[in-house]
Amino acid sequence: ILDDPDLKDIDPTVLKHCHAAAATCILEAGKQNADISAISTCLEDCKLDKERIEQFCTEYQRNKDALEILLGSIGRSPLHITDVSWRLEYQIKNNQLHKTYQPSYLVTLNVESSDSGSHPDVSFSCTMEQLQDLVGKLKDAAKSLERATQM
Repeated sequence: ILDDPDLKDIDPTVLKHCHAAAATCILEAGKQNADISAISTCLEDCKLDKERIEQFCTEYQRNKDALEILLGSIGRSPLHITDVSWRLEYQIKNNQLHKTYQPSYLVTLNVESSDSGSHPDVSFSCTMEQLQDLVGKLKDAAKSLERATQM
């Protein structure tokens, strides 16, 4: 998406947020088995124009069967984290070849599911602040669970 010449004037962060929002809308519509009228109403509430709503609904309808197959293959039980590994990455340049010199962490979660055993590892990149925030939230969750089991 970032390489599309029609989108070169749009801030990459805004573009990524729009992509995530569209993907979320599509997945939720598929999960809820929403019909075209429900999707149209939702998109009208988001102030999209009729032409874009029609185009979105046409594409959604065309790909709905594939989406249902994809959602069905995900499974029903949540993944269980069995191990975590990480490494420090030092980014020198970004996609636009601007020098950044930013350290970040590549975190890999080894996961398994009770449905079918093993799954591909979940990997993500984060800054030190984001990693500290994640660790803090995990500690809060552990404390909450500890308190709940003591009652």
